[in-house]
Amino acid sequence: MTYETLLYEKADGIGLVTLNRPERLNALSYKMREELAAVFDVMEKDDEVKVVILTGGPKAFSAGADIKERSTQTTTQPAYYFIQQKTHQFFTRIENFEKVVIAAVSGVAVGGGCELSLVCDLRIASETARFGVPEVKIGVIPAAGGTQRLPRIIGVTKAKELLYTGDFIDAQEAYRVGLVNRVVPVEELLDAAKAMAGKLIANPPLPVKFLKRAVNTGMQLDLASALDYESYIAAMLACSEDRIEGFKAFVEKRKPVFKGC
Repeated sequence: MTYETLLYEKADGIGLVTLNRPERLNALSYKMREELAAVFDVMEKDDEVKVVILTGGPKAFSAGADIKERSTQTTTQPAYYFIQQKTHQFFTRIENFEKVVIAAVSGVAVGGGCELSLVCDLRIASETARFGVPEVKIGVIPAAGGTQRLPRIIGVTKAKELLYTGDFIDAQEAYRVGLVNRVVPVEELLDAAKAMAGKLIANPPLPVKFLKRAVNTGMQLDLASALDYESYIAAMLACSEDRIEGFKAFVEKRKPVFKGC
């Protein structure tokens, strides 16, 4: 399948999605969102894809919503509410994608671009990466989950500072506050993301999938309910062939052979 706003390739168990609107710093147009949804549908059905890397190339991850595209549109408050519900569905679809999604971020990841990185499981940044949610400066709020996911990831106090001021932070500050997992030189970004993906692919796939469910679901629950859900997940895995093989290989001091079941 050919896409207008992104590039897609698959190799070694990795689905690599590259946002491809360089002239607009990969601004999230409606067409790009439509194509992102489509490529995630493709990867979901493809058992050869074990891990997804989402990137924007070396110069920009994404400058956020395409303001030029949206500036001429008018709507009513009720209609806008339902438009935002569809926006949340789009971002949550990536957040809850059954396979791990790694954001490889270089250059700006601001506004909706920052929010897009937040729904990825892991974030690796180049030294040129800059993150921010500057919507307050144009009279709106980050309404693709930024007001909710950012505090959950970096803490309420720092998130409020970024939300209220609209300031950007660089890659090292993003690492310090826990927004990104690591910072690497620009030329090493994709290799670092692929190396991380390789580590995940080497693990049995079922526990990785269930770990994602346990964390994502548990973050929405009170502790007692989350612990109960953790027990449910553990029970789901207890009789899997891979769990039996993993234990057996450990005892026999050999490398396990996982089947994904």
